[in-house]
Amino acid sequence: MQIRLPAEWEEQDGILLAWPHAATDWTELLEEVGQCYLALVRAICRFERVLVVTPDADAVGAILTDAGVEPSRFTVARFPTNDTWTRDFGPLTVLVNGTPVMLDFGFNGWGLKFAADRDNQVSRLLKQNDFLLPRLNTIGLVLEGGSVESDGRGTILTTSQCLLSPNRNPQLTRLDIEEALAGLLGARRVLWLEHGWLAGDDTDAHIDTLARLCPDDTIAYVSCPDPRDEHFAELKLMEQELVALRTAEGRPYRLLPLPWPAPRYDDDGQRLPATYANFLVVNGAVLVPTYDDPADSAALAMIALAFPGREIIGIDCRVLIRQHGSLHCVTMQLPKGTLP
Repeated sequence: MQIRLPAEWEEQDGILLAWPHAATDWTELLEEVGQCYLALVRAICRFERVLVVTPDADAVGAILTDAGVEPSRFTVARFPTNDTWTRDFGPLTVLVNGTPVMLDFGFNGWGLKFAADRDNQVSRLLKQNDFLLPRLNTIGLVLEGGSVESDGRGTILTTSQCLLSPNRNPQLTRLDIEEALAGLLGARRVLWLEHGWLAGDDTDAHIDTLARLCPDDTIAYVSCPDPRDEHFAELKLMEQELVALRTAEGRPYRLLPLPWPAPRYDDDGQRLPATYANFLVVNGAVLVPTYDDPADSAALAMIALAFPGREIIGIDCRVLIRQHGSLHCVTMQLPKGTLP
């Protein structure tokens, strides 16, 4: 049996989103975050479909239709949610002998930090109500989609801070985790980063905020050039780890340092985790979070180097980081063969 976790840049049927609503932490930002989601849906629907989960399907469907989104490009599923971070509670799709199979990992609110009882049921509800085509296997392992990166050829990139968190799978050792990733995701090797973090990050250093696998043995990663910044030493150590990594063929990776946006803070003075690494790859394009920052244009240009031939589209994500996430965090790709 051959198991493979496709790379994000492989062909997709669509993107899964969970729409913000008044019972989420977005309640005081609903109008602003709704505009961000609308821009995101419009951009995605140029290239593929969108599956939206929301407890208020009629209202969200009307919002999208009134905004001119073609109805054939989106589907709305009426289910309750705790929050909107589908990257971490949505299904991970593997190919088993070339056939899509969806894995519903346990989601416990990033190590028991937040309520997740409703989010943890979304994948099963979508399958039970025929919004998803493949077989769905419920997995006992706690694992979030934002914590693993795949090159589609058996390499998984992750961080020890997240996968070895004592509130996720405390009964498992590093070797146990590697064996689980091999059996479930088809990992032939696991590359661990021991360093790297972002202030304000609730995920325990998800890899999709720090370093991203890209085509042609490329890694785009967060780089902090300012020695006065609190991130400087840790991200420099992470960079040294990336320099030391080797491809499956034994060659160094092509490393593309992403720009460093100016610090952003919430109303309480807490720093927010603004990162350009949290981009989303869709068919023919890459959607990149922007922050109305002088570094935005340089970030778009750097990601264009990582994905030649794809359209690079900036999405204003200033509102998303106010809840300590960004563009990749609120999306989950649905590979080819997963949507009806």
